[in-house]
Amino acid sequence: MADKELQSIYQGLKRSFASRDYNSASQQLTTAKIALLQRNALIPTASTPRSVLLTAREILELGALINIHTEDESAFSRYYSQLQPFYDDPSITPPSPNKSKVIGLHLLLLLSKNNIAEFHTALEILEAPEQDPYIKYPVMLERWLMEGSYDKVWNATKSSEVPSEEYSIFTRILVNTIRNEIAMCSEKAYPSIPILNGINLFFLSSEREVVEFAREKGWHIQDGRIYFPQDDENREVLEAGNIIENTVAYARELETIV
Repeated sequence: MADKELQSIYQGLKRSFASRDYNSASQQLTTAKIALLQRNALIPTASTPRSVLLTAREILELGALINIHTEDESAFSRYYSQLQPFYDDPSITPPSPNKSKVIGLHLLLLLSKNNIAEFHTALEILEAPEQDPYIKYPVMLERWLMEGSYDKVWNATKSSEVPSEEYSIFTRILVNTIRNEIAMCSEKAYPSIPILNGINLFFLSSEREVVEFAREKGWHIQDGRIYFPQDDENREVLEAGNIIENTVAYARELETIV
């Protein structure tokens, strides 16, 4: 396959990505990877022309971003792994302007999956992570999560601090993880809470969303309140109450929740 054919495939992929046609882009990725395989460019080697390796790296980076938009976390992780040889050896390809973005997204995915050990392992090999906005963002979120400052995490996912559109997709997963943890603690701490107060407690936007979330959890709703399943033997009121207090302190005193 001639170089101009590879470039044509790459340019078509870029156009689909720019136009947000992610379904077409996903199909084009298959063609692009076959082209790279035919050129021995999926794994960088010194025998492959640098121009081809640069195109290969850019195709793989697009693949990672496309699979974020299609919310295919496993495919994103595969593309991330395939990019590592390109990132690890600067003698084969020059530094990529998208490297920090892709690595930061990988960190954010680990965080959203509560894979803290792997998160720190990946972070240890990075130089000056807090000086890069793409890396600093997941580092900052992880610190707040460890503090129990869920309100700061919530505010950061809604602010201009989000480095890119792709980060917003993974932060939704992270917020869902936090919401489910708060829900578990609420079940242990209280017999019931008002639906209205569930908006702040569960980081939702309306009473309707609170009711939908409660139904997903199988909670009972009556007279404007959410009633949690009771299990006296396993209730850990004090511990769970402290976790929730960290969560909602920014909104109101804990006494207003119950």
